[in-house]
Amino acid sequence: MSQILDTDGTRLTAHAAVAAARHLAHLPPGRIRAVLGLARRGARPARYGEALRARRDVTAVSTLCAGRYCLPRSLATALLCRMRGHWPTWCSGVRTSPFGAHAWVEAEGRPVGEPDDTATYRPMVTVPDARANSSPGHGK
Repeated sequence: MSQILDTDGTRLTAHAAVAAARHLAHLPPGRIRAVLGLARRGARPARYGEALRARRDVTAVSTLCAGRYCLPRSLATALLCRMRGHWPTWCSGVRTSPFGAHAWVEAEGRPVGEPDDTATYRPMVTVPDARANSSPGHGK
């Protein structure tokens, strides 16, 4: 239990975000988008460093998120950001050659903690911060 509890609640909130993300990851894309759209309300845009810290906290408490499972990792990162009062842009996209799907978060216009090949994915569903202007690909 001491591994879960810490003085500032970092591990506890990261565990909560991971637990919620694991459930969300089983929903269809439209439902995920709707839930995240509600969750982002009232949050300010995340700065890159804030989103990177959330990603690192999530991967520190979850082997699932630290591994190759991008959907729960991206969801948990976005949710943990929201628990801290800010929101990154959550993205899910595909590429055709070679075919692949990926989910990630962005802050300040760039992918957070992702490999360079993330740029090869075309975002299909995004959930930007609530104050972002609608643009192609956002909120699809």
